[in-house]
Amino acid sequence: MIARTYNVFSIVLKYAVDMLTWEKEDELPPGLEPPYRGDTYYCMLFNDEVHTYEQVIYTLQKAVSCTQKEAVSFATTVDRDGRKSVRYGDFQFCEQAKSVIVRNTSRQSKPLRVQVMHSSVVAHQCFALKALVWLGHVIGYSDALRRILCQVGLQKGPEGEYSSLVDTLMLCDSKMWKAARNVYHQLFMSSLLMDPKYKKLFAIQFAKNYRRLQTDFMEDDHERVVSVTSLSVQLFTVPTVARMLIVEENLMTTIIRTFVDHLRHRDLQGRFQFERYTAQQAFKFRRVQSLIGDLKYVLISRPSEWTDKLREKFLEGLDSFLELLKCMQGMDPVVRQVGQHIEMEPEWEAAFTLQMKLTHIISMMQEWCATDEKVLVESYKKCLTALTHCHSGFTDGEQPITLSMCGHSVDTIRYCVSQEKVSIHLPVSRLLAGLHVLLSKTEVAYRFPEQLPLSELSPPMLIEHPLRCLVLCAQVHAGMWRRNGFSLVNQIYYYHNVKCRVEMFDKDLIMLQAGASMMDPNHFLMIVLSRFELYHIFSSADCRKRYNRENANKDVVQQNNTLIEEMLHLVMMVVGERFSPGIGQVQDCDEIRREITHQLCIRAMAHSELVKALPENENKETGMERVIDSVASFKKPGVTGRGLYELRPECAKQFNLYFYHYSRADQSKAEEAQRKVKRQNGEDSALPPPVLPPFCPLFASLVNVLQCDVLLGMLGAVLQWAVEPSGGHWSESMLQRVLHLMGMALLEEQQQMESSSEDNDVTFNFTLKISRPGEAPT
Repeated sequence: MIARTYNVFSIVLKYAVDMLTWEKEDELPPGLEPPYRGDTYYCMLFNDEVHTYEQVIYTLQKAVSCTQKEAVSFATTVDRDGRKSVRYGDFQFCEQAKSVIVRNTSRQSKPLRVQVMHSSVVAHQCFALKALVWLGHVIGYSDALRRILCQVGLQKGPEGEYSSLVDTLMLCDSKMWKAARNVYHQLFMSSLLMDPKYKKLFAIQFAKNYRRLQTDFMEDDHERVVSVTSLSVQLFTVPTVARMLIVEENLMTTIIRTFVDHLRHRDLQGRFQFERYTAQQAFKFRRVQSLIGDLKYVLISRPSEWTDKLREKFLEGLDSFLELLKCMQGMDPVVRQVGQHIEMEPEWEAAFTLQMKLTHIISMMQEWCATDEKVLVESYKKCLTALTHCHSGFTDGEQPITLSMCGHSVDTIRYCVSQEKVSIHLPVSRLLAGLHVLLSKTEVAYRFPEQLPLSELSPPMLIEHPLRCLVLCAQVHAGMWRRNGFSLVNQIYYYHNVKCRVEMFDKDLIMLQAGASMMDPNHFLMIVLSRFELYHIFSSADCRKRYNRENANKDVVQQNNTLIEEMLHLVMMVVGERFSPGIGQVQDCDEIRREITHQLCIRAMAHSELVKALPENENKETGMERVIDSVASFKKPGVTGRGLYELRPECAKQFNLYFYHYSRADQSKAEEAQRKVKRQNGEDSALPPPVLPPFCPLFASLVNVLQCDVLLGMLGAVLQWAVEPSGGHWSESMLQRVLHLMGMALLEEQQQMESSSEDNDVTFNFTLKISRPGEAPT
C-alpha cells in the first residue's frame, strides 16, 4: 500500500512539476503528445508589476477588439492569477494580437509578456494545477500520506544535488505565473512545513539554494509575497532550525554575502555609492532589503547554549558583516560649501534607508555577543581590526601638530571639519563602541583583561571620526553649513532621531566616553577644542579677555559662541551620560525610566506619544510597560480628550536640563515647564544637575574630566568674559552650561566624600583645584 501510494504520488508530482516548469509554447514533453494535433492556440497575457491597469485595459481594447468591460475583466484576472487567455483561434490570429500588445506597451518600458501557446500545452498546465490541489487535499486525510509526499518531493533525481522535485519548483519559481506559484507554495506549507523532520530537510535545501533564489527574485517583476523567497519567514523564525542552518549551511555568511553582492555600486575606496542610481538599480535596492529581514529572522532568538561549531560559524558570519559595514564606513561624505549654494541636492536617503534597516541587526549582533564570553572577546578583536583597517592612513596628508594649554601638550593632526570631507556613517566605530560597553557590562574586561587588546588601543584614533561627526552637528546648528542645502539638515535630523540614534548618535557618544576614559583628560579636551576649531580662542595667553569686540565679525562671534555652547554640552554628555548598563552602574529599566521621565518633564503625554518617543527593539517593543507606573500616574480622560501620563512629583528631581536626547525645542519647553512647577510649589526655580549613578570601573576615570586643568581654564575664561565690562563675546546659555558643569563637579565631589570611609580615599578635589588652579589633584 505504501509503495503504491509512493508510486502514485511520484507520477502525479513529477507530471505536475514537468508541466509547470515547461517552457516550450508549441509542443509537449515526450509521451504526452496527443494523437491528433489541431491548429488551436491561446494568446496568453502574463502579469507584471510595471504596467498600470489603465495601460493594460487600453492595449487589450486595441489588440483583441473587446469592450472596456471585457478588458477590465481580463486585466483583473491577469492581476489575480498571473495570466489569462485574451484570444483563442489559429496561430496567425493569436500572433496578430500578440504583436499589437507588444508594440503598444514597449514605448516607455519593457513590453507586456505575451505568449502564443498551443491549446494542448495550456490544457496540461491547467490539469497540473488541479493535480497539485488534489495532492494537497489527499494528504489532509493522514499524516502518513503527508510524509510520503514529503519523501517524494525531497528525493534526489538522477542529476544528483539540486535535482529533487522540490528544488526544481523553487529554482523555476520566477518563471511561473502567480496561480502556479500560489498552488505549489500552498502544497509546501501543507506538507513540508507541517512536519518537523521534513521542515528541517526542506530548510537545508532552501538554504543551499538561497543565493540563487534571491538572485532570481532580483530579476523577477513580481512582489515578494508571491515569491518562494517569502517562505524564509516560515523557516528562519524557528530558533532550532535557524541555528542548525547557521552551523550546517553557514546561513549567516550566505545571507550577508548575497546582500553585499547585489550592492555593486562603489566609489574608489570601496564604499557604497548611491548617487547615480538608475530606476532599475533603485528597484533592485528596494528588493535587496528583504535579505536584511531574513537576517533579522535568523538572529531574533539568542542562543542560551553555545557549541564550538556555532561560535565558529557565528564569527565567520560576523567577518562578512564587518565587510558590509566597512563598505558603509565613511560613505556619502560631505564637504562644506562656501561662496555659493550647492547646485543640486545630493542623494542621501538610500544610505539612511540602509542604516535604518541594519539598526536592529547591529543591535542583535551585539546581543548575541553578550551571551558568550569567548564570542565577545573574539568579536571585539575582529571589530578593532576592521576599524584599524578603515583608519589605516587616516592621518595621510594631514599635518601633525602639537597642542599646548595650561601646562599640558598633546600631539594630534591638523583637521578642520569645516574644510575637509566628513561622513555621518560610521557603523564599524559604533559597533566597536557597543562591544566595548558589553566588555564592561558582562565584566569580561575585569575577569579576562589578558585576553583583550586594550593596551593596543589608540584612544585618539577611536575618538577621531565620532568626534568629527558630533562637530559637524554642532557646526550645522551654528549655521556654518547653510549652503549645503536640506540634504545635510535631513541627515542630522535622522542622526538624532529616535529611529536611528541608538546605533548612531548614542554610539558616537559612547565611543568618545571610551576614548576619554583611556586618555589624559587634558589631552582629550585639547583634541576636542581643536576639532571644534576653538583651540585658538582658549589657548591664547589673554584668552580671558577674548578678541577685541570692534575688530570681530559679528557672524563669526555668534558662530563661535554657538560652538562653545555645543562643546560644553558635549563635555557634559561625556561625563554625565551614565544610564547605559556597562557605562554606569545601572540596569536596563533605569535607562528606559530616565527616557520616560524626561519626556514627561516636557508635558503630560498620551501612551501613543510616549511610545513614539522611545526607541523600539527588534520585536517593536520599547519596554515602557515595565517601568511606567514607577515614574508616572495615569490621568483618565474626561468626556472628550484622551488619557495622559503625568510625571510623579518625586521623579522631578531626576530632571537634567541638558538631557542628551532633547532637541533644542524640547529643552526649551522642558525648562519652562519645570521652572513653572517649581514656582507653583514655592521652590527655588533653579534647575541644578541631578545626582548621577557611579561609573563602572572601565569608565571610572571619566570623572577626572571635571577637575582637569584644561576644563578649569575654559570655565574660568567664560566666567571672566561674563564679568568683562565690554561684554558681547559670551552668551547666557554658555554661562548656564559652565555653571551646570561646576554643579556636576561639586555633586561628584560630595558623592565621593559621602561614599568614602577615609579622607585619603577621595581622589576628586574640585573645590581645592578651583581655589588653587594649576595644581595637580592630590
